[in-house]
Amino acid sequence: MPTAVTTVKPAPSEVAREHFAAEFEFETDCWDVHDALSKGPDFVLLDVRGPALYAKGHVPGAISLPHGKITAHRMSAWPEDTIFVTYCAGPHCNGAARGALRLAELGRPVKIMAGGVTGWIDEGFPLATGE
Repeated sequence: MPTAVTTVKPAPSEVAREHFAAEFEFETDCWDVHDALSKGPDFVLLDVRGPALYAKGHVPGAISLPHGKITAHRMSAWPEDTIFVTYCAGPHCNGAARGALRLAELGRPVKIMAGGVTGWIDEGFPLATGE
């Protein structure tokens, strides 16, 4: 008897390959961000939570820019082809997606750091504190 997992059959392998390959155009993970930060990043990491949460603990090297404050004027500080990576509290939070949407609407290249602060801590990486 089929279970809830197998009632709907998996996509054909080629369709699944295209789907999962495309996900990397939209997101990265905490491990890859940590590795890139240690080598000199080729992107700007944005913590899109509020200033109080940023001050309590954020990914070292991240810039505090709450998603509601992402505007064309603020983004003009970076060249048009700058890649941004947004993150928020974690998988229970949609702030990273909100920030990424605002950036995409401004024509900026963007990805989300899957896992956010929760994922960062789960990987055993330290947070920075203060502003």
